[in-house]
Amino acid sequence: MTTNQSHTEADTTVDARGATCPGPLMDLISEVRAVDTGSVIALLSDAEKSPSEVQEWADESGNEVLDIADEGDHYRIHVKKL
Repeated sequence: MTTNQSHTEADTTVDARGATCPGPLMDLISEVRAVDTGSVIALLSDAEKSPSEVQEWADESGNEVLDIADEGDHYRIHVKKL
């Protein structure tokens, strides 16, 4: 996982800005279940704990966090379904 300003190409986006934890993670999990293996999902979240929660979930679930970008007012987290 890298933290940077570049953007990975996403197949779908989950905009969870304004939701409190664990809402953004729950929205991401729902989307991961709905997409095909190999798909990349961009999660947009302004919840401070989202980067660590998503990384922990990805490690436990066998999915991959490709990058986490701090966009100033929110995070853009790219996750690949494995």
